[in-house]
Amino acid sequence: MTYQEKKSIVSMFSSILIFVVYCLYMYPKYPGGELSSEALRYWGSFVLILTVVTIIAHIIISIIFNIIFRMTTGEKEPTFADELDKLIEMKANRISFFMFIIGFLLAMGTLVMNEQLQTMFIILIIAGFISDVIGSVMKLYYYRKGV
Repeated sequence: MTYQEKKSIVSMFSSILIFVVYCLYMYPKYPGGELSSEALRYWGSFVLILTVVTIIAHIIISIIFNIIFRMTTGEKEPTFADELDKLIEMKANRISFFMFIIGFLLAMGTLVMNEQLQTMFIILIIAGFISDVIGSVMKLYYYRKGV
């Protein structure tokens, strides 16, 4: 298994783990009841903190992965990306962005249909999570099957 495949697997599982742990941490803090300024503050902080936590956790996990990879294989992280790597990255990002845009449009559709505002936030959060996981899965798929 190549470095890129291993990195994609680690990225996929870390995204799932980060999202599940964060949701389990934040769920008890939900104010409940009717939509109020407190609930809007909750959803705003949920999204902002999730973004920051995800970025920091991915950086830390990437560093740990590189250390473990180097210790177990004796190889260094590739210092360059060839044309195949760039093509796979672009295709995976395109699919990931497409999935997020679909989620975004669904979330905006809930506002048009007079659904609760929290439904929009939930769909946006889930769309971000799914697009992150799909991006990692597609990278793994393209490295395995080819472009």
